[in-house]
Amino acid sequence: MRFLLVLLAGLLSACTVTLEGLTLTYRFDYSPAILRFEPDRGAGATYYLGEEVRFFLTLNRPGWVALVVEDPDGRTYELDRFYLPRGTHVLPPGPYRYTLTPPRGLYRVRAVYTDREPGGVRLQGVYTDWDARLRVYLEASGARAYHVAETYFYAR
Repeated sequence: MRFLLVLLAGLLSACTVTLEGLTLTYRFDYSPAILRFEPDRGAGATYYLGEEVRFFLTLNRPGWVALVVEDPDGRTYELDRFYLPRGTHVLPPGPYRYTLTPPRGLYRVRAVYTDREPGGVRLQGVYTDWDARLRVYLEASGARAYHVAETYFYAR
């Protein structure tokens, strides 16, 4: 019983536990993978149909990021999926562009970070329960770590 209490105290204190030649080191990482995610004009900005929108994304660690849009009609679709290193990025990269097309209104955009490649599963459709669909996506990817950040903008 005493051994269990010592082991439990060691685990809860986030330190190194040494037991007669056996050393166990662990670390819980509670820092978010996505530190910044917003449109290039800022969250809540207004864009006009035909204009291009870009996103700033800062990652705390490397991994896969899917950009998922929910348009004013309630349809959800995946714009892109990237493997990105740690640091700040402008999406889409290089010569690619996201040009706004109808419908007009509020667009919610989510960046879904996973530590493993999601595979063939896509976030696409009309969802009444975003969390349930996200769980399916994460299970299919086999991700051990994930993070979701959301931003929004308006199309006029």
